[in-house]
Amino acid sequence: MPEEAVTTLHAELDRFGRAEEGFALLEVFLEVARPRLGAVVLDPVGLRLPAELTDDRALVQDLIDELEQEPVGRGRVVERGYDMDDEQARWDYVRLAYSSNQATVWSRRQRTTYFEVAAWEKATYWLPDSLKAEYFDALSGRGWAIPEDWLTAVAKRPKPWWKRGGFS
Repeated sequence: MPEEAVTTLHAELDRFGRAEEGFALLEVFLEVARPRLGAVVLDPVGLRLPAELTDDRALVQDLIDELEQEPVGRGRVVERGYDMDDEQARWDYVRLAYSSNQATVWSRRQRTTYFEVAAWEKATYWLPDSLKAEYFDALSGRGWAIPEDWLTAVAKRPKPWWKRGGFS
């Protein structure tokens, strides 16, 4: 059975009028995708506030300070998971994801990455057609403007596994 087509959507904070708009779009995504989600993780080392952040600067800085106060052991895992069924954990993750060097939202069984922040600068959604339709409907229903380039982004079929360089 062929894999569902996937659309790539760029979501760096500087693409939005305010950082909080990017946060809101990620919050809606996490709510819509929750039944499909696997691990939702970020790298807590070297967190820093995004320059675009306005309203929540002090709150996000407090979250960063709390994480930096945690004891660092030799076996420290450089990945922190967040429970998307917990409203506060979702709020924290959304703000810290954009403050992190690496943040990822995986599908179940971690076969697909749905969202990723990399090197504090790049942010991308990779959405299968069915999830994209659900997400866009939820955004519209809540009154959020969908970025124009997201509406015109073309879905592509993933390469077959034998052309991806892997043998899974």
